[in-house]
Amino acid sequence: MRPIVIGLLVAMFAVAFYPASSAFAMGMGMTSSGNTPPAKSSAKPGVVAPIDPDMRAKGKAAAPGVITAAGVDCVLADARLMGESIDPKTKAESTFYEIACKGNEGFVIATHKATPPVHPDVYTCLEVANSPAVCSLPLNIDPKSGLQPEVTSIDPGCQLSAAKGIGHATDGSKTVFEIACQDGAGYLLETSFPVSPAKPAKLIPCFVNNASGQTKCSLTDDASANAYVDRFAAQAVKDCVAKDRRVMGATATGDLYYEFSCQNGKGYIISQTPTLAVGKVIDCEQTDQCQLTDVRAHKSEQAGLYTKLAQAGGFNCTVTEYAAFDVNLPGHEVVELSCSNRPDGAVAIFAASSAEKPQFFDCAHSELEGYRCGITKADAALPSLTADLKTLNKNTCTVSASRLVGLSTDGHGYVEVACSDGLPGYTIEYTVKPLAPTQAYPCTGPPPVTGGACQLPGNTKK
Repeated sequence: MRPIVIGLLVAMFAVAFYPASSAFAMGMGMTSSGNTPPAKSSAKPGVVAPIDPDMRAKGKAAAPGVITAAGVDCVLADARLMGESIDPKTKAESTFYEIACKGNEGFVIATHKATPPVHPDVYTCLEVANSPAVCSLPLNIDPKSGLQPEVTSIDPGCQLSAAKGIGHATDGSKTVFEIACQDGAGYLLETSFPVSPAKPAKLIPCFVNNASGQTKCSLTDDASANAYVDRFAAQAVKDCVAKDRRVMGATATGDLYYEFSCQNGKGYIISQTPTLAVGKVIDCEQTDQCQLTDVRAHKSEQAGLYTKLAQAGGFNCTVTEYAAFDVNLPGHEVVELSCSNRPDGAVAIFAASSAEKPQFFDCAHSELEGYRCGITKADAALPSLTADLKTLNKNTCTVSASRLVGLSTDGHGYVEVACSDGLPGYTIEYTVKPLAPTQAYPCTGPPPVTGGACQLPGNTKK
């Protein structure tokens, strides 16, 4: 079984949040600054409202200092003074500005007159879209457009169709938005606070977010969220048309793990990297962590197929267990076979073309080809090494143990063997392609290759 190490399901919001817009709708008393909101605006999101020239002039004059004090990544394009307020309880005075930036989100920034100084409060135009402090500068009328560069940097195929602010963390670690793409994908976008296109961002698919039970996506329905991960499964495994799917969890590096059951009866665990690319693909037959796929029936069917292929290729094996090697050998499948009718088993290389004969290597020789058995121990194939010695006229040694010495640069392999009578054994030299024994070097003499001295018990000088 192949283990995978994943953590608990990603916690979307492990820290407290200032919810989008409600900070203004309910009054800013919920924040650490204790300020109150500006006077209500008659502007509506997406509608260009008349801007008082005097308020615009005052806003532009103050904007550079406000941007610096707030620590906002903003190349100033426009600004306006929104208004001032006094908290009726604390008497704290606050001034509110709308800032429009080139290539970034627009902001509403509240500065405070306080001793000691209080850091300005910063909200994006998306966060205040449904509050009295709605943005109304022309460049901020479509506030989602400022998110497009960050989204495109992770998912180039996502053209934003809708977006809304979720809020920002009270510890200043991140700002979170929900976005929907024209191709049907939906994500939570986690970005910096304050928002900056120059800082790392992360997209979390709505399928993952919905599964966590926190802040369910509202711009993307469940069918679209499922379709997104189903497309991802098809991208990872071409013959997998998803029947069911689930989120398994995430690693510390941000890789997400999904399990998919396919309509053809197969199942896979597939990881998605933080860049939304396909990571690991693990067949459910190779792990015990799948829950959506009953692999027992498929394993029985597959074992029957390997039995037919092995016997047709000349290797008499009734397959009871098998394990595929994860190797890049185009047009071939490499599988270890365990047999009920013989103890030795083998590593089989089956070609996609029926015109090419399969190859079989018992577990005592398979390492010479680069494959180590995991189901069958090499000891089960020791008689084949005894037979190799006999072909080299070494007839007195019955092999009791073996060790791969290594492969040389000229394409030869070396295996050390010990003898059951306790006398010194040999190092057998092989050509690898084709695999055949060529010479046996007594352990009592010099090793055939540098660093290849005999090491097995009974083979070392006392």
